[in-house]
Amino acid sequence: MKNGLFHSACILTILLTCSASAAQRPNIVLVMADDMGWGQTGYYNHPVLKTPHLDAMAQSGLRLDRFYAGAPVCSPTRASVLTGRSNMRTGVDSHGYALRRQEKTIVNALKNAGYATGHFGKWHLNGMRGPGVPMFSHDTHHPGVFGFGQWLSVTNFFDRNPIMSRQGKFVEFKGDSSEIIVDQALDFIGAQAANQKPSFTVIWYGTPHSPWMAADADKKVFANLDTASQDHYGELVAMDRSIGTLRKGLRDLKIADNTLVWFCSDNGGLPKITPETVGGLRGFKGSLYEGGLRVPAIIEWPAGIDKPRKTEFPACTMDIFPTIAQVVGLPRSVMLQPQDGTSLSELFQRETGTRKQPIPFSCFGNTALLDNHYKLLQVGKRRDRGTRNFELYHLGEDPRETTNLMQQRPEIAKRMQAAMQAWNRSMEESVAGKDYPEGKVNAGEPQPRFWMTVKAYEPYFEAWKERPEYRSRLKPKRKVK
Repeated sequence: MKNGLFHSACILTILLTCSASAAQRPNIVLVMADDMGWGQTGYYNHPVLKTPHLDAMAQSGLRLDRFYAGAPVCSPTRASVLTGRSNMRTGVDSHGYALRRQEKTIVNALKNAGYATGHFGKWHLNGMRGPGVPMFSHDTHHPGVFGFGQWLSVTNFFDRNPIMSRQGKFVEFKGDSSEIIVDQALDFIGAQAANQKPSFTVIWYGTPHSPWMAADADKKVFANLDTASQDHYGELVAMDRSIGTLRKGLRDLKIADNTLVWFCSDNGGLPKITPETVGGLRGFKGSLYEGGLRVPAIIEWPAGIDKPRKTEFPACTMDIFPTIAQVVGLPRSVMLQPQDGTSLSELFQRETGTRKQPIPFSCFGNTALLDNHYKLLQVGKRRDRGTRNFELYHLGEDPRETTNLMQQRPEIAKRMQAAMQAWNRSMEESVAGKDYPEGKVNAGEPQPRFWMTVKAYEPYFEAWKERPEYRSRLKPKRKVK
């Protein structure tokens, strides 16, 4: 009898806790840098770059020291954030591919749960390539199509004094792009807070993607570096400052305690920047080695992470959707299956041991599978152009991936090869559209194309041709004599 009463009391406590959580659902802000490498933070002791605001965020939240972008380039990772699935499942093979409209997104899930939804900054999921331009309201894949009620966005990377699109209306701004979109996002968040409505806000920077255009004041501390590196690091100074603006803004609105802010980068760092960008890891953007995938990441949520700490638990951008779904109390049905991510919500309070679900990566015809400390890669020439070789690394012993263990640890290699083959079979089913109710990919998904070839943009060429971000793309081609 006592056991029965205890059991009933436990159930009642759980139900009351869930009800309270539903009544106090957190605001959510996803922040993502563009091409920021794993080593480019002050808290990782970068030799020249100071990031006091990211450092402060890390000191008051959960610092994820083994966090991975879903892919080594931008559009695929963005697809993984919105869906919880590997980019290949969603139709976003590489940069500039469009996200399939049949995918279930975190945006629509939260919108249907009563959240106001807003996107600010880089989009790059509408199949458009080239420097970022504002999107038309008739674009078939703009942020609103995937659930964003408000959006101030551009197709791709963007820099100082950008031209952006507010729900299809072109708007020109002056100043640093990171600071502009944070200011605009805070206006949106503040308006929802005034109406006591929870908000889901996505802030996707254009920094530090090339071309680099830092303010003189932000790059002067890097005067001894080459010109490109000066501007690259100067952009990161401004981006970090905007993080400080965001955190202060949330405090000023008196909603910081119950706002979950998740920061990361969309892929690994860039080559040819001095000092280097990946903290000594192997590879850079575009590579499935650690330098192309591992990125800085922090989750700050005072109401849900009351003991700041750092963790080595392997996590990835595919985990964002399932984590937030569990935090908010959404049913599993809001996520299209199969999912490649897992909820990290238990990790907010304690270490949870090893990761049960390996993390898959697939891009440019190469594949990797991360199972805690072991990482198996099948890499080499791009798809259909030659044989790819298997490589196995133990990242705990060899974080720089210098020693291939395929021969030394055959049992591990065999187990992981079988797991990779099984995942590849599942992924191919997704590529064919078998995950969707229709059992196929619907017609009408655009192929990647450059906006300079899109007729609707032609009327803007003359006005844009002297803008630094478009100049090289709109120069008249010299006639061959």
